[in-house]
Amino acid sequence: MSSNRIWQSTVGKKVVMAITGIGLMLFLVVHLAGNLLLFVPDGGVAFNKYGAALKDMGALLYVIRGGLLAFFLFHIVAAIQVYTSKKRARAGRYALETSKGGPSKLSVSSKSMIVTGVVLLIFVPLHVWMFGMNKGAPPPMVMIDGSEVKDIYTMVATSFNQLGIVVFYVGTMLFLGFHLRHGFWSALQSLGAMNPKWTPAIYAAGFVFALLLAGGFLLLPLYFFFFVDVPVAGTGGDM
Repeated sequence: MSSNRIWQSTVGKKVVMAITGIGLMLFLVVHLAGNLLLFVPDGGVAFNKYGAALKDMGALLYVIRGGLLAFFLFHIVAAIQVYTSKKRARAGRYALETSKGGPSKLSVSSKSMIVTGVVLLIFVPLHVWMFGMNKGAPPPMVMIDGSEVKDIYTMVATSFNQLGIVVFYVGTMLFLGFHLRHGFWSALQSLGAMNPKWTPAIYAAGFVFALLLAGGFLLLPLYFFFFVDVPVAGTGGDM
């Protein structure tokens, strides 16, 4: 079967959603692992070194970012097309939605996937604009090991000392948790990896995965808002 025919089928689109979804979930794991360096009590040295190490990857970093963008776009397009296809199929039907149990069981997270997805779609470019582009302003710089690097730690601390941004991030991470809870096992189901014998364990693993990922990201703005004073730009490193 050609790639075009696979894409045209609902099953094919679900497979695309599953593969890109798993790729994006793996990215979130790596992204959170790097962000946990923000908790190191060294004034941001470890985190700024991490940011500098990423920049030192050069062209490879842009290749990775391009791949992530492609995964993100394919995931969105496939999700929208699957959703609209389901809406058309249900047109004119008036049935009470109830849980069927097993791999197709309904839940708050499964029924709100399009809503949580839209929230995340809005969040991602705002997140990149805020921390990747420093809201369009020149980023603060800091000296580390004799080299001048971007002071990302100060950017994060400054942003997360603003109540509105903290509330927005915490709320969005709650939506992320709901999205991941359903997406985890739904991706495995689309790829035919949902053995009925392991279904309860997979559901539980999806819940734990969503809790850890969303919880880890959610703690960051709360930590900075309640426990970290805004540093002076240029002090997040060895001077």
